[in-house]
Amino acid sequence: MNNPIRAAIIGSTGYGGVELIRFLINHPYVDITSVISSSSAGESISDSYPHLNQLVELDLDQVDIDLIQKKSDVVFTATPSGISSALIPDLLEAELKVIDLSGDYRLKSGELYVKWYQHKSPLPTHLEQAVYGLSEVFAEDIRTAELLSNPGCYPTAASLGLIPALSMKKIDPKSIIIDAKSGASGAGRKLGLSVHYSELNENLKPYKVNQHQHIPEIEQTLSRFVGEQTTITFTTHLVPMTRGIMCTMYANLVEPCDEQQLIDQYRKYFKGRPFVRIRDKGRWPSTKEVAGSNYCDIGFSIDERTGRLTIISVIDNVVKGAAGQAIQNLNLMMGWDETTGLEMIPVYP
Repeated sequence: MNNPIRAAIIGSTGYGGVELIRFLINHPYVDITSVISSSSAGESISDSYPHLNQLVELDLDQVDIDLIQKKSDVVFTATPSGISSALIPDLLEAELKVIDLSGDYRLKSGELYVKWYQHKSPLPTHLEQAVYGLSEVFAEDIRTAELLSNPGCYPTAASLGLIPALSMKKIDPKSIIIDAKSGASGAGRKLGLSVHYSELNENLKPYKVNQHQHIPEIEQTLSRFVGEQTTITFTTHLVPMTRGIMCTMYANLVEPCDEQQLIDQYRKYFKGRPFVRIRDKGRWPSTKEVAGSNYCDIGFSIDERTGRLTIISVIDNVVKGAAGQAIQNLNLMMGWDETTGLEMIPVYP
């Protein structure tokens, strides 16, 4: 490829933004031409992240649509929710491809967005235009997207674990319970009592019980495979580690099922999708086994006594749950192999 795609990253000083930099700096078909932060414009990105010193020497730009249009072909918006929706209409008007990591375009209903995110709804035309970027499931839609809504971290882990079972009608969609746990990086880099060391260390605590903004996103995605509105019970917990998400999911089996047969069916469902790894019978994944990578690892257990299926799905929340999947989606949008720039072995231990 003679002319790399020029990429801008709005929100470069957040964890999602700097993770985009970590992967894109070695992407063979992408040049990072603009890193953008309205709060730190004029400073070097390495001032915010000294680990980039002498590796990435880029000064942070202001948010300037004309400048972004001149310097880039695709824009990643790695901003807090409620910010990107104010910028994206102008970015689309400038004929730029946009991959949004903020969550502003994940829900198709503006009313639901206002209820769960408590921000003004994006324009209905853009909500309709946005393609939901669950890479392994909606690849064909992603290939033609101009506005790509990158899935949330919890919805990525939960949906990849549940969709095959729902598609094959193995489980009762009315019985789904998701017990989800995340490392502290999921809260972003902003200061807060919940991620204060003294509060987080040696502690495990639930948060946003029955109120998490990812609930309607998961329900919307699962409903597409059930054929009717699906509701879930979803509880999130903060654990004292930096990276990782584990979703342990429970659902009633529609009829008795052989565990090995289910494993084989999942492997068939995800055949050709290299970032989903299905564990052998009796082996279940842990968060450290995907740390720093774009993999989603899934394991199973069938409880014949209760007639329930347990699905365990793990990802790195900052990679597969954010920047890695965003780059995977860029690869699909550009017609490249979806693994380009992402084939990194997880960091262990």
